[in-house]
Amino acid sequence: MKKGQPQMTKPPLPEAGSSTATDVLSRSDDDLKLPLWAQLKVWLMSQITSGQLPPHAQLPSEADLCRRFGVSRTVVREALKQLVMEQRIYKMQGKGSFVSEPRTDQDFVGSTMSFTSDLQRSGHIVTRRLLNQSLRAPTEQEARLLQLTEEETEVVELDRVLCVDGEPRTRVLAVLRASAVPGLAAAPIGNRSLYQTLQQRYGIFLKKAERWISAANADAGSASLLQIEPGSAVLNIQSVSTDQNGRQIELYFAQHRTDKSRLHFFIK
Repeated sequence: MKKGQPQMTKPPLPEAGSSTATDVLSRSDDDLKLPLWAQLKVWLMSQITSGQLPPHAQLPSEADLCRRFGVSRTVVREALKQLVMEQRIYKMQGKGSFVSEPRTDQDFVGSTMSFTSDLQRSGHIVTRRLLNQSLRAPTEQEARLLQLTEEETEVVELDRVLCVDGEPRTRVLAVLRASAVPGLAAAPIGNRSLYQTLQQRYGIFLKKAERWISAANADAGSASLLQIEPGSAVLNIQSVSTDQNGRQIELYFAQHRTDKSRLHFFIK
């Protein structure tokens, strides 16, 4: 079976009419008084988090859940709808509902670390696929955001796809102040960390960044690179990073998949 292919196995369900079946949806705290759909959702989540329902395993059918727990199809559909909205399960037309892969947390939005630092510390394998590395003239927007002087007529473009454990996760188009990074356009950066290269080759340490995030739908080009369906939800991220001397060094535009990870913010 190919990686990511839905498994057609189902978890053991309590027998209809048994004490287990009748108790599963009545164990909530009396003070909470959860509706039946919420109780069923809690039970399904317990099967997912415990590993009884691993990633891509098929959930019991609506009819099976109705019969086993003695609830209406409306109750079952609401529970499944909520799990789909939370991206804990996904549906395949004509086949049923399946468990989504767990999403990793990524901290790059809330820090000046590179995209990869936190993921690598968590044991993930991070690679980068180079799409373009070149020296070119800046656009008006790039010149303004990087605060380039009239004498600074070139920027370095670095366009790459970040992959986590072999799976495309984020496309990042980085634009750097060429005067601060001489030779970078021809440097063998390929799969290397940009931020480590800035530190080791140029003595540049990015100290702060300003970022803007918006929701969007992937166009055909980005969808192909990220291996998702056109129109899938993505996050657009724009960032301007400043070094230890107060210079705007890097501007990047990123498109981030939302189905494989969450973005983690720490605010104080």
